[in-house]
Formats: sequence, C-alpha cells, structure tokens
Amino acid sequence: MTGARITVCGQVQGVGFRPTVWRLAQEMGLTGDVSNTGEGVVIRLWGEGVATFPDKLHGALPPLARIERLDMTPLSDPAPCRFEITASQGGEMRGSVTPDAATCADCLAEIRDPFARRYRYPFANCTNCGPRFSIVRAAPYDRDKTTMAPFDMCTPCAAEYGDPADRRFHAQPIACGRCGPNIWIEKLGCGAVNLEAFSMLDDVDATGGMILNGHIVAIRGLGGVHLACDATNSRAVAELRRRKARAGKAFALMVRDLDVLRAYCEVSDVEADILSGPAAPIVLLKARPNSLPEGIAPGLDRLGVMLPYTPFYHMILRRIGRPVVMTSGNPSGQPQCTDNHDTRTRLAGIADFACLHDRDIANRIDDSVVRVDLGRARVLRRARGYAPQALELPDGFATAPDILALGAEQKNTFCLIKDGRAILSQHMGDLEDAATHADTARNLDLYANLFDHAPAVVAVDLHPAYLSTQRGFEMADGRPVIEVQHHHAHIAACLAENARPLAAAPVLGIALDGTGMGDDGTIWGGEFLICDYRGYRRAGCLKPVALPGGAAAVREPWRNAYAHLMAEMGWAEFAMNFAELPLFERMQALPRDTLDAMIRSGTNAPLASSCGRLFDAAAAIAGLAWDRQDYEGEAAMRFEAALDPAALNESDDLAYPFSIPLMGGRGLPYIEPLAVWRAMLGDLVLQTPVGTMSARFHRGLAQAVVDMARRLTADTAIDTVALSGGCFQNKTLFELIHHGLERAGLRVLSHADYPANDGGISLGQAVIALATTQAEDASCA
Repeated sequence: MTGARITVCGQVQGVGFRPTVWRLAQEMGLTGDVSNTGEGVVIRLWGEGVATFPDKLHGALPPLARIERLDMTPLSDPAPCRFEITASQGGEMRGSVTPDAATCADCLAEIRDPFARRYRYPFANCTNCGPRFSIVRAAPYDRDKTTMAPFDMCTPCAAEYGDPADRRFHAQPIACGRCGPNIWIEKLGCGAVNLEAFSMLDDVDATGGMILNGHIVAIRGLGGVHLACDATNSRAVAELRRRKARAGKAFALMVRDLDVLRAYCEVSDVEADILSGPAAPIVLLKARPNSLPEGIAPGLDRLGVMLPYTPFYHMILRRIGRPVVMTSGNPSGQPQCTDNHDTRTRLAGIADFACLHDRDIANRIDDSVVRVDLGRARVLRRARGYAPQALELPDGFATAPDILALGAEQKNTFCLIKDGRAILSQHMGDLEDAATHADTARNLDLYANLFDHAPAVVAVDLHPAYLSTQRGFEMADGRPVIEVQHHHAHIAACLAENARPLAAAPVLGIALDGTGMGDDGTIWGGEFLICDYRGYRRAGCLKPVALPGGAAAVREPWRNAYAHLMAEMGWAEFAMNFAELPLFERMQALPRDTLDAMIRSGTNAPLASSCGRLFDAAAAIAGLAWDRQDYEGEAAMRFEAALDPAALNESDDLAYPFSIPLMGGRGLPYIEPLAVWRAMLGDLVLQTPVGTMSARFHRGLAQAVVDMARRLTADTAIDTVALSGGCFQNKTLFELIHHGLERAGLRVLSHADYPANDGGISLGQAVIALATTQAEDASCA
C-alpha cells in the first residue's frame, strides 16, 4: 500500500485539526496516525487515494485552523490496521501558538440552554473557541502545559476529551461546573457582598446587576482585567475617569449584540463581520451624535466597541441592553492586572467590586483594535485574537539564522524570525513605564521558550536612548547587533506584510509618523525613501522645524504652533496681519524670548520633519488641544474628528496650498507649509468653521504627498509606493493619499494585518536584519 508522511505547519495545534484529520482518514478508508510535534502536526497515511488527501484536507479545515506549509514525503514502513490520534511528541517547537478565540455559536447555545450540562458555565469552550495563547506556558500545546493543568477532568469531560467525534476532543481548556475553574465576586475594600441586591441567579449575573446600579466593577477576563461601568451613566463614567486618572483618552465599550450596537453606532456589513468573528477585536465605529455621554470619547467622533468574546461576558451582558465601558484594568499608563492579588491591591481605589476566577492567566494580552478603511480591516493594535500568529516571509528570504528584533520605544512589540516565518509578539505598550518594561522581559523569555528561539542576530532601532535599543545591546552578549533606521523599518514591515520578494525592485516608501532618529542625527517623521529591504535613500521630506522644549513639544501642541508660524512668517508678519485673532493673544502670552533663543541656538529645540508635529501645530492653530495632549495623538485625532465631510467636496482651489521647493535651492525636495499657515490664519479671520479648515488641511497635505510621489517616481522605473507610519491611522489622510496615488498610476501597498504605527516596527527591523545578514553571508561565500 502507498504510504506518505505529511508535515503540516501553521495554526494547527489546539484548533481541532487532528480530529479533522482523523475523520477525513476514516471517510477515505486510510490507515495511519496523526500527532502534535515540535514541527507542527505530523500525519502518516497508508491506502489508496493518499495523494488526494492534502487537497481534501484544505477543504475540511476547522474554523480556527490555518495551513502555512505542507510537506509530503513517501513512506516505506508497513501499513498499520487502523487510523489513530497518538500522543504529542517533543522536539524543537516550530508550530504556531494559536491566538485566543471568541466563544463559538455552539458553546453559546449550551450556556443558554437550561437542559445542557454547561448551562450558565462561564468557562465553556471547545476546539473551535476559547483560551489558547493566554493560558499556554510551554509547547507543544497540551493541557499539562497550560494553566488548566490544576483542574482534573470529571468523567463526562474526560469522555468528550477522548472522543475524536466530539467537538471537544483534545480541547485542552475543557471543563464544566463540576471540575473546572470557578468565578466569584468580592468587594474591594471593607464589607461583604450582598448578591441579592443585584441578582437572584449567580455571581456572574450579579456583576451585570452591579453595573446597572452604577458601580465600577473589575472583571478578570481572558488575558487581563477590565474595569466596567454603565456607559450611559455619565456620573459613573466621570468617576471612573477620576479614579483611573485617565483624563481624556477614549474608553472602549462592549455591547451585548449588534442590535444594541446599531442604536449607538453606524455599522457596515464588513464591520459587523469583524466584530462577530473569532478574533472579536475592538472596532472603531462612527458614533451616532449625542447617543452617549461626552466623557466616553471626548472630542472624537468614533467609538471603540467590541462584542462579548467569553461565556462570562455574554452572561454579564445578558440583561444589559446598552453599552458598557470595558477599559483596561490598571491605573493609567500601567499594564493590565492579571492575577487576583494584583487586582485586589492595585484596583482597590478604582473599582467597587471585583469579579474574579481561579484560572491563571499565563500571558497578559490586551484587546486588539481594528478599523475598516477602503473596505478592509486594518489592525491598529495587534493583540488578543491575532497574536502570536506567524507571517510567512516573502520569497527570497532564507530560513536561517534566528533573529530577534526589539521594536520601538512606544507601542512596543518584538519579533522573532525562525524557519522562514516572522512571529510578532502581542502589543506590550510604552517602555517608559517600568511595569511594561518588566512585562516585556518576561514575554521575551516566554517566546524564547515557546518557539525554542535562540537568536544569532539582534536588531534594534537606530535611536540609542530607546530602552528597546539598550535592551538589545544587553541581550546580544557578543552576538551581532544591527541598528535599523526607524522609517526604513516602517516601510520594510509594509513590504513584508504584502509579500514583496527580497529581490524585487525598490519602492518609494512614504513614512509619516511622530518622531524617529534619522541617519543624519536629526529627528525624522515625514519621509520619502527609495528603498528595499537591504537599504534606502532619503529622497524627500516634510520641512524640518524646531521642536522647542524637545520632548515637551510632543505633549504641548502650542509649542509646535509657535515654532511653525515663526519658521514660516516670523513675528512681525504675524502681528501685522493677524493681531485681531484670539490666537495672537495666546501667542503673545507665551515666553517668546526664551522660545526664540532656544530655536536660534538649537538648545533643546532639535529640528524635526515630523508629520505628527505638523498636525499638532494645525490643531492648535485651529483652537483644538492648545495646552496639552492627555494622550499620544490627541490633537490630530480631535482635528480629524472635527472635519466636515461636505468640505471634502469643495473646489480643489480651496485646499490649503503646500509647495515643494528644494532645500537651499539645490538640495532635498521638501513639503513647505508657509502658504498653508497664511491661508489657515485667513480662514480664522473669516471665522471659517473648524470642520472646513480641517478638511482643507487634510486635502492640501494629501495632495502635496501625492505630488511629491509623482515627482520622485517620474522618469524612473519605480511603480510601487508603500505607506507606513502612525499618521496613516488617520483615516481621512490615508484614504485621500491612497486614492491620489492610484489616480497617478502607482501601485499602493499598505498595512492591514500589522499596525502602521510603531507596533509594526519590530517586523521591519527583523526582515531588514535578515536581508542584511543574507547579503553579508553571500559576499563572504
């Protein structure tokens, strides 16, 4: 009989893949076995029709499975008598660790069925849903290597676990009310909990009653703790802001179902599918005006909303027909709490009650954030539901050596390269916070263990003061360290995500973000690079303008407004033409002599070609977020949210006119905003609405970027543009530039599965380091 050994790599462990193989082998009359190994899943088959098995397997995959690679080799061993699922084998870990998945329809039906064994059981799951990455401690993914190890299965659960025909066959988190984790409520602080005041059912339902009664509740969830309150209760929302010390950043929401959601937000079919999918991320949706208190998302026109993704969230929201705030369970700026003790201590001054459980969270993981642009999901924060799913590297990249890239300072992630795949970590956060920095160190150890990863090369950002860069040099321990320019990494991440081959021709990379260290020692942030994976040339930029106060200019938009206006027109012209504006009074009250001296001398006022700071200046001049930003990007987000969509259809002549001169008359082309500020100040004199000014600014900047791209690609072989950087999370700017480039006849690459912001930097660093290493190896050969 014909025999074959099939090795399958990808998302194939802990997703019901082996039972699917077993059932398909039974249907085809094949004998052999299937097992989890360090390589992935290994299938040994004998019988007629073995050659057709891979095609049929692709068509029969369970919902969470994903095949990245399938290798088939002949076997000469004698055929066994039957087909079996055998025990997992050890070995080096090369398979994927599966992301956590939202509760499936079958499990949801069970917890709602009074006659089902798992009625109202808050930890129901099966091979098609439930915890995966958040509970795994080591590989391969088996129960004894997860936080379910302390819970011995009862007889009925064990029977389901051992039955290949059952959807819970080898579902490692399998449990029920008799043998699994438990959930309960505690009062944070002194006093007992009177459940009867909130519910007649159980602790989970009482949690919903507490929310309805205006309380703030800490809920220990899947990958961390959430803080919850009634989103329609302005008093509760304000109190949560005060206690959490979260001044202005928007709160995430959770709603029971799409019917409830549609009363508060506009929801397209694409957005509904993403919300209801197995990743169940937060999706940014257009808010219906005045549907919720202003304190939910101050100054913004979009709400971040998710649907329940665990049985206990479904149960909590069962009788809550309105949105619930579901924000990270932490004092602002710190990582989420994950364990019960941490929740009791760190959140005692924030939450009134805590809904806790006794299943450990092995790996902290935030909720992912997604927005739909140009009809496609764009991941803004990649975490629960997506990480640590691997990316197959484009053609031309070798499978060795192992590489570790440490990412950026903010929105930190790290990336492993192993066996031709890039494995990006979940979102970590900003490394300036000591707890986040320590959590990243713990996760580096975890990933090294999960993937048996020992890097031969370490990649870091070019900025020597980044904590991620410093950590990379410390970890290198004599191994090569490759320093990667920030914006080159942005573009390389976009190329890798779009499967651009290593040998492909260079592209024009447009990187628009806040700040990144340039190779000339200045701060970059609005860059046009002719580049591929192996190198880049700076071909254009936004106008470099001083940042008076350095890092303070990132927090205080008025500094950028002053620097831009003084760089363009100076005080005399500004005073002569615009002294009647309230803006003039604000500017006159500033410490101008000090600011001017800093800018002249360059003392704590470095030059920056930053697109983020350009937006800060525009927002401040328009009267938004003048004094201080409570969170990164607030001024720009408020400026976009204020935009009047009707003004996007005005005559092209009304868009603010950026120009493209050459530095020093002969040097680098740059985008000059002098005429923009004159036009914008003129609109202030005319009392033009902020929404119209925002539209004119966005249209003008987008047209300038497209014009620069036309100029840099004219009379060249470059036909492709790659867009990256945090400013492309501005939906209006991204779509205007994308459409403009396509109208110019250029092919546009952009991010979807990986963030355009600094969360994707580590991916770019990793592939650049690999390309550099391969080139060095080739030159030595």
